[in-house]
Amino acid sequence: TRLSGINVNNIKIIVYSLCGLLASLAGIIEVARLSSAQPTAGTGYELDAIAAVVLGGTSLAGGKGRIVGTLIGALILGFLNNGLNLLGVSSYYQMIVKAVVILLAVLVDNKKQ
Repeated sequence: TRLSGINVNNIKIIVYSLCGLLASLAGIIEVARLSSAQPTAGTGYELDAIAAVVLGGTSLAGGKGRIVGTLIGALILGFLNNGLNLLGVSSYYQMIVKAVVILLAVLVDNKKQ
């Protein structure tokens, strides 16, 4: 990219700045939702993020993914979480269901390749 005239250092600074800005915005939203600041408030969200990306069609082995696919994966995961909450399923079983969904999505992706 340097040979094509793109300043890599400026791009890195912009990307990390945007990442910090969005992370702080997410923290503010989470604190407002919980009405308190707790260091363990975001525990388990990484599984949701991975599940949304994998459900959206991005391969864990590398390759290309689409933002639209990730948004669709997040919607599917949101509907799944909401449905399990409405059914009164324990949070531990909800994590197991999410893990199974991730495994199924990875298996389907491996079959396609």
